[in-house]
Amino acid sequence: MIGLLGSGSWATAIVKILLEKKDRKINWWVREEEAIPTLLEEKHNPLYLSEAYIDTSRTNISSDINEVIRKSDDIYIVIPSAFIHRALKDVSPILLQSKRYISAVKGIVPEFTAIITEYLREQMNIDYSQMCIISGPSHAEEAARQKLTYLTVASTNKDFAEQVRRQISCQYIKTTYSTDMTGIECAAVLKNIYAIAAGLCRGLGYGDNIIAVLISNALQEMTDFMQTISPIIGDGDFNADARLRQFESFAYLGDLLVTSYSQFSRNRTFGNMLGYGYSIKAAQLEMKMVAEGYYAVDGIEKIRRQQQLHMPIVEAVYAILYAKKSPAKIMKRLLENLH
Repeated sequence: MIGLLGSGSWATAIVKILLEKKDRKINWWVREEEAIPTLLEEKHNPLYLSEAYIDTSRTNISSDINEVIRKSDDIYIVIPSAFIHRALKDVSPILLQSKRYISAVKGIVPEFTAIITEYLREQMNIDYSQMCIISGPSHAEEAARQKLTYLTVASTNKDFAEQVRRQISCQYIKTTYSTDMTGIECAAVLKNIYAIAAGLCRGLGYGDNIIAVLISNALQEMTDFMQTISPIIGDGDFNADARLRQFESFAYLGDLLVTSYSQFSRNRTFGNMLGYGYSIKAAQLEMKMVAEGYYAVDGIEKIRRQQQLHMPIVEAVYAILYAKKSPAKIMKRLLENLH
């Protein structure tokens, strides 16, 4: 039995994808208890991605996270990274350790400065063989509208990955397999930071020419980070596959591009609003969605400092978001020193 934790846009899109198999039933944890009656009656999530039809006759919807986990074997985690520890900390460790997990989260757990698989391993004592990640390029809005989308399914457990591929594959979702769990997960974290930088450029009035140079530099920064950090983060078993990474493939470059350029990108939108002059709090309130890059840059900056890495784009975004520096001054200095 499949369970899913989370009720945002991407969570709703994955529920729709999973229910494309007409004989499948799923358990779905929706934190907002007040949204459940409307969801059941209207068969649409009233809070996010309301155009996505949900067959509630095959969906056990509950606001009790323990119930959903207990009744499920494979658990899709689609909770914003900033709230994952809060959601899971009261679940019995024994219950958690008996399940398998598919993370569709693109962020860092801030309490531990850890990517999701690292958090599950170190804090919940879940083996890497019980984990799988799915990553884009993928916007929930397009998946919900059945636009053709390619996803990468990554795990050190190939049999588990193949089962997940069968679970999510449908007419509009195509999948590929990788063992590079940590690399793909780190790329998904970094691209949100770079999308904020792209949005800042747009909001400040810069054009496509310089944004293209920014993203080219971002790809190189991402590559340097992951080549340096591979032995430090995650499971050492992925190191052999790390040497075979093709950063121009869609799991890395493709995800970076769509998040930096798409109208659906919440991180790009967040940066755009800051460039226009919104405060961080005002931008977050108006968006009503979580920009994962806001939390990610704090974690990545801590790692960058510990390892003494040269990451000027990450440093610039951190200076704007956390050191409260002027977006105009910081981005001008950054953009005049790209190569």
